[in-house]
Amino acid sequence: MIIKVQKEDFEPMAEMAAYPVDAIAGAGGSVTFTGTVRDYSEAADILAMEIEHYPGMTERELERISAEAARRYDILDSLIVHRYGHLAPQDNIVMVAVWSRHRAAAFDACRFLIDVLKTSAPFWKKEVTLAGARWVTDCPGCRAGGREGHTHAPYTHYSHTQLK
Repeated sequence: MIIKVQKEDFEPMAEMAAYPVDAIAGAGGSVTFTGTVRDYSEAADILAMEIEHYPGMTERELERISAEAARRYDILDSLIVHRYGHLAPQDNIVMVAVWSRHRAAAFDACRFLIDVLKTSAPFWKKEVTLAGARWVTDCPGCRAGGREGHTHAPYTHYSHTQLK
């Protein structure tokens, strides 16, 4: 597993290409997820997002959930890249990549990693809007990992999908 917590932007395809080949020997597939800064929230348009984290603790938590994914799913390896600092709409925030012999394990582990890191890793997000800045509070639907299905109204076309 590789964990990166960084201020600098990343290129998802370059991260995939640079991954150590010996760590993913025998992979039949890979699944990636890249999250970006949205330009909206429940109440206002987003001008920027400021992300803070707890150095050392953040990396340990990401390592813990990566190890948990490896125990739960038949995967070969995983990668998590997460940014902090001042980010603009459409900037990359997070990337999760998983390699496995078969696609089902890769899809399941990738979903697990992004869902769990979103709610358990010590990152704090502040949305900057025309009306000022506000800390992002916990969303029970997001904490459920999409299993319950919900939206961040009024933007229903951005709704979370239900797990099957």
